[in-house]
Amino acid sequence: MAELHDVTDANFEAEVLQAEIPTIIDFWAEWCAPCRQIAPIVSELAKTYDGKVKIVKMNIDENPNTPGKYGVRSIPTVLAFKGGNVVEQITGARPKSAFEEMVQKLV
Repeated sequence: MAELHDVTDANFEAEVLQAEIPTIIDFWAEWCAPCRQIAPIVSELAKTYDGKVKIVKMNIDENPNTPGKYGVRSIPTVLAFKGGNVVEQITGARPKSAFEEMVQKLV
């Protein structure tokens, strides 16, 4: 089972843009209550779709460049990448079904 892991500004290109499979990134921060609310959902999806979709997270307080580049203005923001391009976005806490739908579009 895959564990959800952190990406940084430094390794974002290699981990997300150049990933061989579609990738979902969760932009979050420690102080963000809605981020903590969706964290178990994102973690569960990472395990469920291991090998089909790569799911990672990025702390926006520690990595300000990448969120700025992709216009992340509020968190949580979850972006889906395929072939190095953003193909879908979810902003805010949503039910598990919304995130499952996002993943299903990638597989």
